[in-house]
Amino acid sequence: MTASRDEAWSLLTEYTKSESLIRHALAVEAAVRGYARRFGEDEELWGIAALLHDFDYERWPDLSEHPFRGAEILRERGYPELIVRAVLSHGDHTGVPRQTKLEHALFACDELCGFITAAALVRPSKSVLDLSSSSVRKRMKDKAFARAVRREDLVRGAEELGIPLDEHITNVIRSMRERAEELGLKGEM
Repeated sequence: MTASRDEAWSLLTEYTKSESLIRHALAVEAAVRGYARRFGEDEELWGIAALLHDFDYERWPDLSEHPFRGAEILRERGYPELIVRAVLSHGDHTGVPRQTKLEHALFACDELCGFITAAALVRPSKSVLDLSSSSVRKRMKDKAFARAVRREDLVRGAEELGIPLDEHITNVIRSMRERAEELGLKGEM
């Protein structure tokens, strides 16, 4: 099967109804596509993997099932193993080691997109358009802010990509800005 973005979108919206989870998938897709362009990789394939990384989460949020149930569904529907492996490797609890650039990019962008979204939404502008890497770094030091996000995962993601953390944050912000309206992060500017 050659995966298409339209088919991936249909699969995502079949299993995910939460607007915030859909926006998260779109944010991670934007960031991972940005890295695909940077690395000269297949942007469509990388984007599909990112769009689908959490598609099963709303139905099966327990880590004993997520993303394993999603991987089964992807295989049943004929998605390439490259996408299935990326989905499985984005969580350390799966035991699937990250080996490819796609797998590292997905891990590096997943939690960071959520953190950047939270950082943007607490700004007076409620926008990613005026968000800076230094503002995100400042929020990372505040342990009470977005407490569910493990700071060590944000740092490790950048390390796995071989990119300094500030540069990685800037790259992800830039990618999210391209889709700010769709992500609900255009704000009141």
